[in-house]
Formats: sequence, structure tokens, C-alpha cells
Amino acid sequence: MLRRYLGLLGVQLRSASLLALQYRGDFLVEGIISVFWTFTAMAPLFVVYGGRDAIAGWSFAESLLVVGWFTLLQGVLEGAITPSLNSVVDHIRKGTLDFVLLKPADAQFLVSTTGFEPWRATNVLTGIIIFVYAFHLLGRGPSIPGLFAAMLLLVTSTLLLYSMWILTVSAAFFVVKVDNLTYFFQSIFDAARWPSAVFKGALAFVFTFIIPLALMTTFPAEAMLGRLPLRALVTAVVGSMLFAFVSRRVWLRSIGHYTSASS
Repeated sequence: MLRRYLGLLGVQLRSASLLALQYRGDFLVEGIISVFWTFTAMAPLFVVYGGRDAIAGWSFAESLLVVGWFTLLQGVLEGAITPSLNSVVDHIRKGTLDFVLLKPADAQFLVSTTGFEPWRATNVLTGIIIFVYAFHLLGRGPSIPGLFAAMLLLVTSTLLLYSMWILTVSAAFFVVKVDNLTYFFQSIFDAARWPSAVFKGALAFVFTFIIPLALMTTFPAEAMLGRLPLRALVTAVVGSMLFAFVSRRVWLRSIGHYTSASS
């Protein structure tokens, strides 16, 4: 079963890559624009650290690691998750989700892999460049255990993003128009470019437990720095699995409220 779905994923990725390479000029331009916006988004960090050495216990170089993770996950979100799941909303509006539900494969898997934007892979390269520059400023490299923990957190962060997006899209089965909700989520995600320690009070609670941005960017950065407690790592893994379970149950219940165009 796993082999079958991996094969389906490979077909979808090849199809998206071939489609993107048909317009090589657009592929290159979009990649350059993506890199440009990434470095533009770093401007507030330079401004904030212009007159101080540290903020909430985070130096400029350490905060760059958080930005690197934000950049990498933004590429995952906008290159794989958002394009695919936005198509679900269109299917629900038009009542054409039947074409997906009738196929001999899991509907959630199919709608999650229908659209990829390969040029967003530049975000991954940009994130790696930011990591290298940050550790150059720190004058040392990441610890080996920290790298393994960071890779595990990359998986949990991607799973969290995907689960939260499934929950958002599932709302379309009830309210149909969720554009404002998706824009709101994307705006909230922008806060992940800052270390979670800068948020206090209610915001700290929300960005840790309700919309766990800290688990997505701050925890991996702390892991690379070798100062993430084992308890926090376990919490991130368990939390992501819980989010995935809840989003799966919500998706399955939401499908029961779907009305096709022929109904």
C-alpha cells in the first residue's frame, strides 16, 4: 500500500516538474522573485537588531536560524500544500469533487498532491544559505545530535502545517468561501519568522499551543543550537501527531457534508 502511494506521489511530482519546465523562463523568473522576497522579508530583522545585540535572549545570528526555518517551511507551504489544497475549495464550490472521491485511492491523499510549484524549491536553497551564514556569524557549526533533532522537527513542522491547512480547507464543506480564512492563516504564519520568546502573555500561549508556530521554526532553530530540551522535542512530535489525527477525523466527517453538482 505504501509503495503504491509513493508511486502516485512520484507521478504527481514528475507531472508538475514537466509542466513547470515547459515554461522555463517563468520557472526562472518565479524562482528569482521568490529569493528576492525572502531577503526583503529579512529587512525587519536588520532594523530591529540595528541598535541592540539581543532580543528576548536571541542574538541576531540565532534569530537568522529562525528566519531560515521560516523560509524553508514557507517554500513547503506555498510550493506543495497551498496549491494542492486550494484546488479542493474549487472542487467543493463547483460540486466536482466526485471525480476525486470515485477514484480508487484515498481522497485526502489525492487532493493533497494535485498541485506543486517546483520553483518554490529555491526557498530550500535560500534557507540553507541563511543557515550557513548564521553559523558563520556564530563562529561554530551545529551539533550532530542537534541536526538529527532538527530534521525530525522538519517532518513534524511539515505535518503541522499540512494538518492545519486540512482543518482550514475542511471548513469549505460548511461555509464554501474560506478565502479570508486562508489569507488570515498565511498572515498569522508570517509571525513564525520571529523567535517565540519575543511574544508574551496571550500571544505566547496562542503561538505555542493553539497555532504552534514555535514548534515550526523556533524549536528547530534551538535544536540546531543544541539547546532544545528533550521534553520539548517529544512534545513537538506528539503534538504534530495529535494535530494530524484530529485533521484526519475532521476531513472524514466533512466529506459526509459534501453535495455534488448532480445532487
